[in-house]
Amino acid sequence: MIPEAEAIARDEHEHENALLQLLDEERLRYTGSIVLGLNDALVELTGALAGLTLALQNTKLIALTGSITGIAAALSMGASEYLSTKSEETAKNPVRASIYTGGAYVVTVLLLILPYLVLDNYYLCLGCTLAAAVLIIAFFNYYIAIAKDTPFRKQFLEMAGLSLGVAAFSFFVGFIMRTFFDVEI
Repeated sequence: MIPEAEAIARDEHEHENALLQLLDEERLRYTGSIVLGLNDALVELTGALAGLTLALQNTKLIALTGSITGIAAALSMGASEYLSTKSEETAKNPVRASIYTGGAYVVTVLLLILPYLVLDNYYLCLGCTLAAAVLIIAFFNYYIAIAKDTPFRKQFLEMAGLSLGVAAFSFFVGFIMRTFFDVEI
């Protein structure tokens, strides 16, 4: 190889590493809190929305119920993260950890509820919600893969599989509950 090209490649690699270190280190320090809020919202709310979609079959009612469930869960997760972080011996600030957890949860709730607020077909809404969940998972895992230099595919497939698996199971639970309780809305 050409010596000048080797030197340039080495310099570029060093610059890349320096830039990665400059990424918002606070966000990286609180990645666990963000993952907790994001993943819990994706798993819990996609599951709830899937079950509610089949049980309620009314987009506005699904959005209302999902929003109430999501906001209450975000507050619960934020409080739990505060208490958890406070009890650990860590450099993380419990208030910031809870804000990252609850904030990630609320943003995810809003993105997952959005189709039910703008579309009328509840099956289309569920499809859009599941697609949004997969995109959120892909974006977040891509960010983490770049920032922490970890493999993307395995983390993405694991997180997507969990979220979509819970959603599928909840969809059938909604069907069973609707049939068992003979509810027609």
